[in-house]
Amino acid sequence: MDELPIGRRVAYWRGRRKMSQQVFADRLGKSKSWVDKVERGVRRLDKFSVLYEIADILQMDVQLLLGKDPERRADALNCIDQVEVQEIRAALERYDSMSAYFDAAPYPPPLDDMRKAVNHAWLTYQYGRYGMLTRALPKLLRDAQAADAAYDGEHAAEAAHLLGQVYQIASSVLRKLGECELAWLAADRSMAVAQRADDPLLAGIATTRVCNALVAMGRARPALELNVQIANRLAPGSSEVSPAQLSVYGMLLLQGAMAASRIGDSASVDDLINGAAEAAARLGGDHNHYWTSFGPTNVELHRAAAAVELGDGGRAVEVHQLRIVEPAFNALLPERRAHHLLDIARGYAQIGDVANAGEALLRGDRLAASEIRCRPIAHEVMSDILRRTRGAPPSPIAELAEHMGVGV
Repeated sequence: MDELPIGRRVAYWRGRRKMSQQVFADRLGKSKSWVDKVERGVRRLDKFSVLYEIADILQMDVQLLLGKDPERRADALNCIDQVEVQEIRAALERYDSMSAYFDAAPYPPPLDDMRKAVNHAWLTYQYGRYGMLTRALPKLLRDAQAADAAYDGEHAAEAAHLLGQVYQIASSVLRKLGECELAWLAADRSMAVAQRADDPLLAGIATTRVCNALVAMGRARPALELNVQIANRLAPGSSEVSPAQLSVYGMLLLQGAMAASRIGDSASVDDLINGAAEAAARLGGDHNHYWTSFGPTNVELHRAAAAVELGDGGRAVEVHQLRIVEPAFNALLPERRAHHLLDIARGYAQIGDVANAGEALLRGDRLAASEIRCRPIAHEVMSDILRRTRGAPPSPIAELAEHMGVGV
């Protein structure tokens, strides 16, 4: 790619962004003929002002357009750009099931292929590879929607189940990357589909996604009420209960606790986390039923996270140091561990220990770089660390800050 003339690079990236020459010319304020000549190398691109304008329209780094190594940016490799956001939005706004009601259903992808693709997407998320996931999501959403619209009879419930999972994956990664309204839309779609899939546990996990999005949008109280309401409906009785039900029930309680921490309701936080701890003890270990990573270790991670949200960084650090067993923690998937280390970095920052806060970010970055480099809350922590560090920050911190796009 680097050896291509600049006009060919413009044509390549214009094609990647799915823009016609006319659309590109209109956005640039030039004629289609001008664009065609630039792309064929007949006309030179020698004005930096025009180059920067082209790079802005193509949503890319101008250095990459010039065939050089791009400047380090938070969204250059691991995160999401606005073109991808719009593609995901377009996929979420499709109504294949309604079209299929009036017309013949589209030819669907085989359900075996869909199962593999959905499982791969979950693992991509739980390994913290958000950039890879967001690039794959538009097609995955379209395929899952087509399957849900086309399959009927004995396959209808499974197709709906797979679509519900894809919506949940989309909601989770979009919330982490700061696209809260789209995260809520995807989660809301997931709840509706879960009802058609006739799976109360899928609906329960969909509820946690909705509530997470509500919390991110500043609506913690309705999120708390909804989590508790659905948790009560799925509460296990004294008789034998499935591990999956215990996991979903426990996650509803944990997400309720996180919502309660946002409104400073420490009593509810304690009650809900203790209830989740009872479910985890009954489960007997850390598992990944319904992609929850639920178990005793995850309960302690949420205990620390809730303490941070309540402003009690000291308590969060205490939980981290005394209550989390290292072998069990190390057995969790990278996203969970990196997320916890980000929470602990916040806890250390709250008690003024910027050195350990920075070390926690570095550890999280080594586990799942996107969890640290892409999340807005991580940028806030890094800015706080840099502001409170006396003199020049240690070189590993300065380098990570540069990767994150946070000014030193």
